[in-house]
Amino acid sequence: MNKKFYITCAIPYVNAAPHIGHALEFVQGDVVARFHRLLGEETILLSGGDENALKNVQAAEKAGVPVQQFIDENNVKFLELTRSLGCQFDVWQKGSDTARHFPASQKLWNLCDKAGDIYKKSYEGLYCVGCETFYEPEELNEQGECFEHPGKKLESVKEENYFFRLSKYQSKIIDLITSGNLAITPETRKNEVLSFLKQPLQDISISRSNERAKNWGVPVPNDATQRMYVWFDALNIYQSGIGFGWDDEKYKKWWPADVHVIGKGISRFHAVYWPAFLLSAGLPTPRALFVHGYFTVNGQKMSKTLGNVIDPNELIAKYGNDPLRYYFLREIPATSDGDFSERRFRELYNAELANGLGNFTARVAKLCEQSKITVASYTSDFPSVIQKYELLHKQLAQSRFDEYIKSIQLFIAGWDQSLEENKPWQYKDNIEENLPGYLSTLITAVRDTAELLRPIIPETAEKILAQYSGASITSEKPMFPRLP
Repeated sequence: MNKKFYITCAIPYVNAAPHIGHALEFVQGDVVARFHRLLGEETILLSGGDENALKNVQAAEKAGVPVQQFIDENNVKFLELTRSLGCQFDVWQKGSDTARHFPASQKLWNLCDKAGDIYKKSYEGLYCVGCETFYEPEELNEQGECFEHPGKKLESVKEENYFFRLSKYQSKIIDLITSGNLAITPETRKNEVLSFLKQPLQDISISRSNERAKNWGVPVPNDATQRMYVWFDALNIYQSGIGFGWDDEKYKKWWPADVHVIGKGISRFHAVYWPAFLLSAGLPTPRALFVHGYFTVNGQKMSKTLGNVIDPNELIAKYGNDPLRYYFLREIPATSDGDFSERRFRELYNAELANGLGNFTARVAKLCEQSKITVASYTSDFPSVIQKYELLHKQLAQSRFDEYIKSIQLFIAGWDQSLEENKPWQYKDNIEENLPGYLSTLITAVRDTAELLRPIIPETAEKILAQYSGASITSEKPMFPRLP
């Protein structure tokens, strides 16, 4: 039986159009999914729209558009971005889906309630709409603001809500993480979560009054006055998208998730709240979290206030999706913060795509054309190629994308040096006996390079493999024309 692999990206809020940070995560998730598909594993990549947040309602009101229309329009923008980036999402689950997601979330609620972990009480606290969560005063900065959303005043909220007994699961969550049953990459993020878990966990509010929720969101079972707290239902998209509550056979096949790809700002929700909900419901917990960092833009934090939020669609239209994917994966460390600069993008494009990969494949094709060499036709075989390169296999399996690409570039640089030293263009036809053999070795190098790049820049890799698959190899126009 084929191995199965289930990977998710975070479920983005759809209160605005997507920015370049969303694009980074979509590409990272897509690379991991492609890697497992290419190994022959049955794979699902899931994301969707986090549509039940109060911030979505507020944004719709500000735009003067009905909430459902507003989130539907923005949801399409996210889905279209994934396609423009060449990402292959198998499931895109909307949070406002009343046919599947609502009953799935009510089922999760009922399971937690049956376990005795949901109770009602009055509460007063400081609420960050940006994070959609309550904070204790000691969790805020010196100005009394959330660290994720500095400059935004928190709301003082007092109401009667349902609470979840998070405190009950503290030791079990610690055991999950320390045992590796819930692996967290990188180690620094794991240590941050465990540090947070050294303090006694407080029970958390998991509902909002209809008044404050503006009658938007998943209704609480058996209480017409309350809606579910957005994180309780949004995390459940990982389950509702694969059958939870509507297709038991499909759900049992795919759950638990092998890895959740998330940004560092939401690690607590995924490493603490989510496992606790699942433990309460008697459901399996995810196997791993892969936590990436944030983008800065030209050395500054990306923010609407600074006016430096980058629209990835403009970059795709200008440069194409593969060069953008390449930059994300090559320049941004996989698990820490990284900077986006169009100047650096162009430098990297010219140095490694135009002069590196593009020039190497073009030179070999020209030599093949001039020598009229014929070779055995080629059928793509990623598993065989990746097994030849033990280090690269390990780097990609561990999602060390930047290191993986640097290793490929060293491979290309080595063959470029070989070309300069051997100068095969000086050979006259086939007088030199070693020319056919040398060209065959170069062809294998190009094919291997293209195979290794299939998860990273899939369209380019397929073009190279198509060019080099037949018995006769001819020149084609440059894949990466130099940028001025």
